[in-house]
Amino acid sequence: MIPCWRRISCSLLILFAVAVVAQKKPVPVKVVVVTMFEVGNDTGDAPGELQYWVERDHLDHAYPLPAGYHAVRMNDQGEMAVLTGQGTAHAAATIMALGLDPQFDFSHAYWIVAGIAGGNPEQVSLGSAAWARFVVDSDLGYDIDAREIPKDWATGYLPLRKTSPFEPPAEALPGQVFELNANLAAWAFKLTKDVPLEDSDHLKQVRAEFSGTAAHRAPFVTMGDEITGSRYWHGKLMDAWAAEWMRYFTDGRGTFATTAMEDTGTLQSLHFLANAGRVDWSRVLVLRTVSNYDQQPRGLDAAQSLARQRIGNYSAYLPSLEAAYRVGHTVVNELLTNWAKYAEAK
Repeated sequence: MIPCWRRISCSLLILFAVAVVAQKKPVPVKVVVVTMFEVGNDTGDAPGELQYWVERDHLDHAYPLPAGYHAVRMNDQGEMAVLTGQGTAHAAATIMALGLDPQFDFSHAYWIVAGIAGGNPEQVSLGSAAWARFVVDSDLGYDIDAREIPKDWATGYLPLRKTSPFEPPAEALPGQVFELNANLAAWAFKLTKDVPLEDSDHLKQVRAEFSGTAAHRAPFVTMGDEITGSRYWHGKLMDAWAAEWMRYFTDGRGTFATTAMEDTGTLQSLHFLANAGRVDWSRVLVLRTVSNYDQQPRGLDAAQSLARQRIGNYSAYLPSLEAAYRVGHTVVNELLTNWAKYAEAK
């Protein structure tokens, strides 16, 4: 039988150890890079959105995130990268799990979504990068099969609580429209507008198959807004719907440039975390780079074009990954290099 004094001593040691762990200060995070998918390992194979950040920024410290999709990676400079998983549900759950993790202090952190997207050829070209001011959800709505929509309707997709497409006034549900810090987005654009982006004969050949104001331009950095949702849509008519959906829900202030899958989930969680005092909502940026156009080229219909749309086979897949890193890293580097200037900035 263990003497009483030994049992008491062991209990005191355990309580002391628990207290030490509890008092351990959380790791201060300066920048969080939000990526959505990876095609294999974090390093050393074909890249997804996470890999360049891990390899090039030496994010060598891995922290388990059992309540999220994937472990997070950090370096000693305060830069973190998180992999959310694809779709709004994965993104929302993972960002909420990360934001509530007591291991980390996000009170001064800047959040930069850096991922690839489909692009509107009227606004962006393949391999281009767009900083968003508005992110609008595309999943919340009514949908009528195209074979049954009234003949005078332009689309069978309606806003919730409306009886016809784009019926005024627009009444966004909570979490349907996110307006980001316009000054921060403009600052990021000004900082990155001259970042050189990859072009090639292959991209020129692909661009030549499309019409659109920006379709034939070499890759460039711009300001442009995002339609996002887990429903992957494609085609010229859907592009026209998305452009109007953006105008409708932003009262004409937003310009549809890119389409992606996760960002209203990410932003909803960040907004809730900001309400809880865990993050600073004014420090959120969304950057999307164009891996493919959201519609068919000349000579194909929408179904034929959609059949080509697979991750890894997008016309500008690797150039768009490179653009996301180059443009996003320019901002990350500025923040980390001059942290004393940005830590308390308003």
